[in-house]
Amino acid sequence: MASIPVDEAVSEFREIFSKLQNEISKAIVGQNETITNTLTALFAGGHVLLEGPPGVGKTLLVRTFSKVFGLTFQRVQFTSDLMPSDITGTQILIVKEDGTRDFQFRKGPIFTQLLLTDEINRAGPKTQSALLEAMEEKQVTVLGTTYTLPKPFFVLATQNPIELEGTYPLPEAQLDRFIFKVLVPSPNANELKEILVRTTGRETPNLQQILPTGQEVETVQAMQTLVRKVILPPAAQDYLVSILTSMNPENSLAPNITRQYIRFSPGPRGAQAVILSAKVEALRAGRMNVAVEDIKKVLLPALRHRIILQFQADADSVTSDQIIKDLGKL
Repeated sequence: MASIPVDEAVSEFREIFSKLQNEISKAIVGQNETITNTLTALFAGGHVLLEGPPGVGKTLLVRTFSKVFGLTFQRVQFTSDLMPSDITGTQILIVKEDGTRDFQFRKGPIFTQLLLTDEINRAGPKTQSALLEAMEEKQVTVLGTTYTLPKPFFVLATQNPIELEGTYPLPEAQLDRFIFKVLVPSPNANELKEILVRTTGRETPNLQQILPTGQEVETVQAMQTLVRKVILPPAAQDYLVSILTSMNPENSLAPNITRQYIRFSPGPRGAQAVILSAKVEALRAGRMNVAVEDIKKVLLPALRHRIILQFQADADSVTSDQIIKDLGKL
């Protein structure tokens, strides 16, 4: 993809993205927006936080991704007693054939290309921090030795918003490590019927790997490189900057909804997340330049977890999504 003309590269990007959507939809019923947002985040080079009630297919979604991408996959069930070394790995004492002893590093499940961290809010802050640091640095350090994680490295974390007992909410500042927070809704009546047909019968979806075998890593990296080449016109940039500045309660020109409900606004990393994911949307539309509409499509998943609300917002039942829609005129 990197060595072919731009028009062909864009066409190939669209084709692969569409095939991935269709193949994943064979296993996941009615979550088209969730699938699209997760794919967008991955090609933008980020990690995804999936939030939704139990049984809506969050774990199945991640397993399906690993199959259609052809990437290595590991799953970690987060619990309150999970330690950082349970994820990153640890040094173990081994006895060699000559009788001497030495320490050897035993890699943890984080050494994979696609990592599912199930119910991330059940682990303690220490373990959460170890994971979030690895997400940012793409490496782990154990006893002074640094180990590089495989490429590409994606984390898809799930959390259950219903159960609060025995959970440790992710620190607001560290939520910024996720490029998207995707809300996974419950199925409607028709989707529930289809789920029952697919999951209680004798036939199971036969998923095919979409990325070329043996070229999975190269294909993903080429698509991510193409995303970075998409042009950001001044009009689209100005639109995003105007929204972000309007979310800043310290801005003297901030609207009433901001001053009344927002405590802290998204920072530069939030702006970067919007731009990168908007570039993916532009490529999906067959363009090498970002439009305002591309930015509007990704504002909610890219910013909803980066806005810290005041108590008044909770009292008035105002959510970050409502504020984003209001300020972005969505």
